[in-house]
Amino acid sequence: MEHRIRNQNKELLEFAKNLRRNMTKQEKHLWYDYLRNYPIKIYKQRIIDNYIADFYCHQAKLVIEIDGSQHYTEDGRSRDEERTLILQKHDLLVMRFTNGDVDDYFEGVCKMIDKTIKERMNGC
Repeated sequence: MEHRIRNQNKELLEFAKNLRRNMTKQEKHLWYDYLRNYPIKIYKQRIIDNYIADFYCHQAKLVIEIDGSQHYTEDGRSRDEERTLILQKHDLLVMRFTNGDVDDYFEGVCKMIDKTIKERMNGC
């Protein structure tokens, strides 16, 4: 089974490894308390095109992003829109959650991810 998106930017490999070792508090929480043991394989800090997705589920063609405050500046929103358009060209759905969503509504975030993966798996 192919797990790589073609056009992977190999120059980002060291950066992605560093991000895996230094996840944010919210990324760690979501990874260790939910995604790591999810029954369908989910990758952390996966390179897709010229971007590094926080979490990526190949089988469901899903990217999960946990956004900190830098994403809510005008420049941050613009970069996120561009990034989402590029990822959508790979037939990927991008789900975005804020750090606050993970902190305050963890169970709801997990339920939304689970529901989306199941819906996308049934459509594949």
